[in-house]
Amino acid sequence: MPKTYKISEEEAEKIREKMKGIKNKTVYNRLEAVALRGEGKKNKEIAEIKKFDREYVTKIISKYKNVGLEYMLEDHRKGGNHRNISKEKEQKFLKQFEEKAEKGQIITISEIAKEYDEIVGKEHKSKSTIYGLLHRHKWRKVMPRSRHPKKVSEEEMEASKKN
Repeated sequence: MPKTYKISEEEAEKIREKMKGIKNKTVYNRLEAVALRGEGKKNKEIAEIKKFDREYVTKIISKYKNVGLEYMLEDHRKGGNHRNISKEKEQKFLKQFEEKAEKGQIITISEIAKEYDEIVGKEHKSKSTIYGLLHRHKWRKVMPRSRHPKKVSEEEMEASKKN
């Protein structure tokens, strides 16, 4: 039979006091789930109220009892920036391509990706990493035109030569 953790009403009151200063929604919701448990609600009821999975509620209560309130006050989400190299190294890396571009050479994403993979030491399947890198450093797509937009057709040129 699974272990049932008991949370006293005093603990629930302390948690409610802590909740007053919390601005992070994730932390606030976690604390509220623990407080509701201290106020006599079952995990299933808390899950319905907070729109959490019942197992997640169990996990929150367990973490609170085993690790403490300080753990509950931290935001444990992962996400955001998973860069492989620092922004300074990225700038240094892009400098070589900037020099090539200033000389008039055409630079492609594939070329940049190949060099980047060598520096990082792993292959990126998607070019989105490179596009993100270029976007962070305010690079933009500039490419030579295949033809002038106001250039007349070959027939019109020949017709004007005959006149």
